[in-house]
Amino acid sequence: MHQAFLAAAERFPERIAVVEPGDGEISYGQLADLSGRTCDQLRARGIGRGDRVGLYLRKSIDTVAAIYAILRAGAAYVPVDPGAPPARNAYIMHNCGVKLVFSESRVTEKFCAELDAIGAAPQVIALDDVCAGRALERWLGTQPSALPSAQETDASPDDDDLAYILYTSGSTGKPKGVMLSHQNAVSFVDWCSEVFEPRETDIFSAHAPFHFDLSILDLHVSLKHGAALVLITEDVGKDPMRLARIIAEHRISIWYSAPSILGLLAQFGNLANLAFPALRHVLFAGEVFPVKHLRILCGLWTQPRYFNLYGPTETNVCTFYEVITPVPDDRSVPYPIGQVCSHLLGKVVDESGTTVERGAEGELCITGRGVMQGYWGLPEQTVNSFLVDPQGTRWYKTGDIVVEESDGCYIYRGRRDRMVKRRGYRVELGEIEAGLYKHAQVKEAAVVSVPDEEAGVRIVAHLSCKVQTVPSLIEMKRFCGENLPLYMIPDRFVWQPSLPKTSTDKIDYQRLKEMA
Repeated sequence: MHQAFLAAAERFPERIAVVEPGDGEISYGQLADLSGRTCDQLRARGIGRGDRVGLYLRKSIDTVAAIYAILRAGAAYVPVDPGAPPARNAYIMHNCGVKLVFSESRVTEKFCAELDAIGAAPQVIALDDVCAGRALERWLGTQPSALPSAQETDASPDDDDLAYILYTSGSTGKPKGVMLSHQNAVSFVDWCSEVFEPRETDIFSAHAPFHFDLSILDLHVSLKHGAALVLITEDVGKDPMRLARIIAEHRISIWYSAPSILGLLAQFGNLANLAFPALRHVLFAGEVFPVKHLRILCGLWTQPRYFNLYGPTETNVCTFYEVITPVPDDRSVPYPIGQVCSHLLGKVVDESGTTVERGAEGELCITGRGVMQGYWGLPEQTVNSFLVDPQGTRWYKTGDIVVEESDGCYIYRGRRDRMVKRRGYRVELGEIEAGLYKHAQVKEAAVVSVPDEEAGVRIVAHLSCKVQTVPSLIEMKRFCGENLPLYMIPDRFVWQPSLPKTSTDKIDYQRLKEMA
């Protein structure tokens, strides 16, 4: 993964690589040097091929340099949510056996206490005031010079060596580590290069946190091509007015985020009063983009191309669809998730694992160079996540129900685990959400099901409103009666100022289920 960045640094040493708005920037040559000196220190501490190194840092130039230092040492990086409880992050670091962790001083004491409590003892490097690469420079200034080993300073990993591990929520309540190799990552980055044709003059956004798989495109595609990467902090990333100004002022040309952020920009970003002449690609992934919000956005940003990217962390993006604008006024159903990416193959199977005929519903399965190696330390769960065909090919079971159209394009129907039986009918909760989004005053909609002794299952709709006065229960029941089958009408409507989000800006369904 790191070799493409180093090649770009040789070609464009003076070009700006990474920008922290208002705090600083770093050139390709400077970033290569900073990551190289950090790599030397890692190697002096025994970090090498096959090791894991944790990152408990805010998004910053320091973090980017640390990522490339880890890769150059031959190790895999393990980023965690810097806003998550120290106990959760300590569990993750212990679970995958990191040998060293870069941590911020402000959290190090609590973090180390949690590590001690579970018997973990990685080396912990505490960095003060992480920002613009200065924290890493200060730390390097306190260390004795580290001589490169007799071998090459930069390791040359095999295709199957781990590049990074991303932890996602697990069904057991414990996060599970998705293991991605250099081949997994490079095949995805190369596919992005093929489809989006990045230029050295592009300016990419880095909206996603580094523990979210969207960051792989932001970081590694931009720095492969000599483009600039603008880091967007969490506080700015959820403020549509400030976010819109950064996109305009920094002349971002390739944007990538979850749809919820783009929906906020469309509704509350004051986009009509700003200029965005550089914007040429708008990419979104992670959840369904409500059509009414997408229509507003396309009406405000008319010049870029729009791409719906789909895929779980285990495959990164595995299908894609270009949305042709403008969005028709009469369209209410979400756009397809599209065709399978060129470095992967897909098929749709029934519950027995048999391939279904085109046009029939089934679970989407993916195979190819971009599919994860497995879950760290969970061999049984890894085996259960794959379907092995008679030829011995492993197909990752996405858990998503789709229909393949005649042109090879997939229509997303919903999650296998979000389908419930109610009154004898099979109900996809996402379909209820799509119906609720048709209401003019609904800003956000999320539907969950909870067990009920009498009815078997109770459906609860959590909603946020565009105006202060929320629609009455009678109005919502009447509206649903006009837009949904009777068996799909929610039992309860819960209005909130805004719906809870995960650290990756997706609606937090687990929290909503607890509330329900």
